[in-house]
Amino acid sequence: MDNKTIKYKQIISIVAILMLLLAIPSGLWPYGYYQILRWIISGTALFIAYIAYHLARQAWIWIMAIIAILFNPIASIYLSKETWVSIDLITSIIFLISIFKIQINERKN
Repeated sequence: MDNKTIKYKQIISIVAILMLLLAIPSGLWPYGYYQILRWIISGTALFIAYIAYHLARQAWIWIMAIIAILFNPIASIYLSKETWVSIDLITSIIFLISIFKIQINERKN
């Protein structure tokens, strides 16, 4: 795993965070936005899980796998708008934390 890959992770994480936060206001976007959001978030979560696997960060692998399943665009999980608002906010916070916690040069516990 090189620094270039980590830089890509940070960039796509920021894009995912912005898309999640933009999805929170009700009625702002057409349904297609939420379909694209599912693809972006699940892809981002899988990419971060891949990086976490190579860095031997087991907890992050599981966290990202759960996010990928939750936002899976092929077998969608249908929840209320209020529930998705909470999930979007929590997921954006998790992605933000992952930017700082999943690094090449960090020390393992």
